[in-house]
Amino acid sequence: MKYTTEIKVNVPLDEFIKKMDNVDNMKHWQRGLVSAEHISGDLGQLGAKMKLNYKFGKRKMQIIETITKRNFPNEFHANYTTKSMHNVQQNYFEKTSEGFTKWTSKSEYVPLNFSMRLMLFFMPRTFKKQSQKYMQDFKNFAENGISVTNA
Repeated sequence: MKYTTEIKVNVPLDEFIKKMDNVDNMKHWQRGLVSAEHISGDLGQLGAKMKLNYKFGKRKMQIIETITKRNFPNEFHANYTTKSMHNVQQNYFEKTSEGFTKWTSKSEYVPLNFSMRLMLFFMPRTFKKQSQKYMQDFKNFAENGISVTNA
């Protein structure tokens, strides 16, 4: 399944990138994030891997992030893999005519088991809705300093 989401964030591109490219900020806009652990490579650089641990109620999830392209301030691509799903993300950033930032995210989800295949088939909107929520949470953090850790 593939889809694209977009959002305009009312901060200049350089400020947007500083907030986006800071592991310590992830907890402020990624709901459920418990920890981020560097695994290999140079942190934040091409080929680097990081283990992201999330908790949603009683459900725990571990995701491995692998950076596949890092070309700030214009783009950042990464793969996110769990035991049941592979997600390819391509993120593009551009300065708007008002001096703000437009963030376009292209996502592709590949199920790695039958139950995830069913979930993608029956609930495709759930994935896009979650992506939009993360983008909105980042916008709230970048523009107003609102953290999801306080939510």
